[in-house]
Amino acid sequence: MHLEPDSTAVVVVDMQNGFCHPDGSLYAPGSEAVIEPIADLVERGREVGAQVIFTRDVHPPEQFEDAHYYDEFDQWGEHVLEGSWDAEIVDELPVEEADHVVEKHTYDAFHNTELEGWLNARGIDDLVICGTLANVCVLHTAGSAGVRDFRPIMVEDCIGAIEDEHKEYAIDHAGWLFGEVREMDDLEFASA
Repeated sequence: MHLEPDSTAVVVVDMQNGFCHPDGSLYAPGSEAVIEPIADLVERGREVGAQVIFTRDVHPPEQFEDAHYYDEFDQWGEHVLEGSWDAEIVDELPVEEADHVVEKHTYDAFHNTELEGWLNARGIDDLVICGTLANVCVLHTAGSAGVRDFRPIMVEDCIGAIEDEHKEYAIDHAGWLFGEVREMDDLEFASA
């Protein structure tokens, strides 16, 4: 798959201590396992001038106090609290000055964030999506990208999950309904 750097962003979803580090509140070994391939993918994107975007799932402690139905703390317990070590991106994926960081409070990186406008202002159409968790924030962000007319390209070997079946479901669903699925080696960035 050929990608033009000027219209492509590598979107790294929620590669945070809480999900990827053994001491994290919602640690999944499958999330930790994709740190190295994601670092390689990010470096490939940077080398040709593609934009790199990191999302951070961040929850104020009181976020769900008045919730009628949507309560992630009820589902998962308290996690990635605002200002905590849990909420920080893992050290192995350092954010550079040219990168863009999106703080989100739900599974979807487009919901009540500036992401859509930021991408449109820069003429970015193709989103190379990696990160964690496959069937939660990765899937919801990719689906939301697709309905906004971005091309979500899920990089199968750069996506973490709690269980292999969760990843298989997310990849199959995305490929069938709204996006494209590729391995990292299938991606070819045009030279800058």
